[in-house]
Amino acid sequence: MDLIKAINERKSIRAYLDKPVEKEKLIELLTLASKAPSAINLQPWEIVVVAGKERERLSRILLKRMRELQVSCAPGAVKKLPEEFLRRQRELFEVLSPGIPGGIQFQDFINEGSCNFYGAPVAIIISIDSAFSSSRLTDIGIFVGYLLLSAYALGLGTCPIGLITQFQDEIKEELNIPEQKNVVIGIAVGYPDEDAPINKIKTPRVLLEKIVRWRGI
Repeated sequence: MDLIKAINERKSIRAYLDKPVEKEKLIELLTLASKAPSAINLQPWEIVVVAGKERERLSRILLKRMRELQVSCAPGAVKKLPEEFLRRQRELFEVLSPGIPGGIQFQDFINEGSCNFYGAPVAIIISIDSAFSSSRLTDIGIFVGYLLLSAYALGLGTCPIGLITQFQDEIKEELNIPEQKNVVIGIAVGYPDEDAPINKIKTPRVLLEKIVRWRGI
């Protein structure tokens, strides 16, 4: 698939078919993602692929803890956000809300969907050794970008999920991830349900003039 086409068409998928993803395709996906560049070739990403009954059990644990702790998806800000970012957050609510099944509140859909990987048959959990500073999270971000685009090229849908990092201890225990590792992000992976209204929505992007400054050109 043409790279520019994949960049323009790829979107987060929040409803999946009840169809397993072939292991051979997952190997191909991760092989492509692992081509991502990293500082001095450290390749600091570490991956656990969870599927089937194992994925369902992990989701039950995450849902239980989310409800007990009343944790909710948030922008991860350390201080009050400028109005421009709050506007983008409101815009997401307005765009996605028409695609959410009737009777479900937006925040419940996002929170429970995140913990359940939106029903995807596969969850990819990405961690990094605590020996690294936060600078190496840049490498993880590049790896995730490669993974998302590669998945689209292979006919798979994905959705990056950050909420699960609130449950580090539970994830590490369930997946036997060593204590010195930090869970960075989860990725839902599966075949998209093309008929689901939520999957017909593509979230907008801000104009370049909002995010780009030009100097000397």
